Amino acid sequence: MPFPSDTNPDTQVFDLIDAEVQRQCTGLQLIASENFTSPAVMNAVGSALTNKYAEGYPGKRYYGGNAIVDDIESLAIERVKALFGADHANVQPHSGANANMCAYQAILEPGDTVLGLSLDHGGHLTHGSPVNASGKLYSFVPYKVTPGDERIDMDQVRDLALQHRPKLIVAGTTSYPRRLDPAAFKAIADEVGAMFMFDAAHLAGLIAGGVYPNPVPYADIVTFTTHKTLRGPRGGTILCKQEFAAAIDKAVFPGWQGGPLEHVIAGKAVAFFEAAQPSFKEYAQQILLNADALADALVQQGFRLVSGGTDSHLMVVDLRPFDADLTGKEAQLVLDEGGITLNKNNVPDDPRSPFVTSGVRIGTPSVTTQGMKEPQMVQIAELIARVLRHRTDPTAVAAAKADVATLCAQFPAYV
Repeated sequence: MPFPSDTNPDTQVFDLIDAEVQRQCTGLQLIASENFTSPAVMNAVGSALTNKYAEGYPGKRYYGGNAIVDDIESLAIERVKALFGADHANVQPHSGANANMCAYQAILEPGDTVLGLSLDHGGHLTHGSPVNASGKLYSFVPYKVTPGDERIDMDQVRDLALQHRPKLIVAGTTSYPRRLDPAAFKAIADEVGAMFMFDAAHLAGLIAGGVYPNPVPYADIVTFTTHKTLRGPRGGTILCKQEFAAAIDKAVFPGWQGGPLEHVIAGKAVAFFEAAQPSFKEYAQQILLNADALADALVQQGFRLVSGGTDSHLMVVDLRPFDADLTGKEAQLVLDEGGITLNKNNVPDDPRSPFVTSGVRIGTPSVTTQGMKEPQMVQIAELIARVLRHRTDPTAVAAAKADVATLCAQFPAYV
């Protein structure tokens, strides 16, 4: 029997997909948590593996017919263990948030005390935000950046750990531009008898590329997403010491998830293979070079950078010195009109709400994937400033959008 789409094609959805490809390829994609993944990864994710149900783990499934997906999932596990030097890996989490919640369930009891970076100072929702399940199930104590240099003060982290004696300390960030030292966190965790978890969602590709400290030798558990700097499909992964392996696997399934997405796991396996190639190290290094260049160029345009710069792939821009009336929400909307995609973001101790904000977050993974380098970062800073300076002039915004498209045409994401 033919599929309905064979005789009545769904042009509505595929026309919208084509429009989204056009948007991605003709505009500047500067959201720090996004990237262009390879055609090979997309082919794996769009494969017939989406048809297979595979509850359980390789060699221990609840359904038949899993010999091939067992091999694929096992391949993904071995590749990611080798990539990061981990004892154990679980590649089934559907997202980074799921990975974090699974990790908590594996080692914590509801009400346990946990130390994590405050959301409004660069942490993630799953690091104890009161609106998130992590903040509802566990007693999170937030640490923050200092008012002066806007960096994490490890003495403050130690003082909080000594005061509250957490069962777990979480390091990791979603909008903190400076380098995290896993050894320093591990030392504090050991001093207070806490376990240590590192959320490497944003940093996994930089770690795999050798340009950022690897937390695996220090942390009991490392979680990350595969779709940011690692340039893979959307999804999560958990790495851990062998002593936590059984608890982690049980927390993922049947604790939090049912059937794994084996087509996505195949895409993860491809991404781990790609990240192990020598060229990926060059890519990771260029992400950092581009971030430095873009940060410097934005300062030249009159913007203030939180913490004064970046050690990673992202920067948080305080818009108030550039224009006291300009909010992150307005900047995001008008830059979208100008073909520049980024996201509004709170700055530390922001007087505006998370829905309005005084800043924006900018990242360089996607434009680096396109092949852009330092000279293009200067152009991008100029285009951002031009759109924001002339945000009430539709003609000027349209002209900037045309210049954005011209720039992107020189660096096609997909040929």
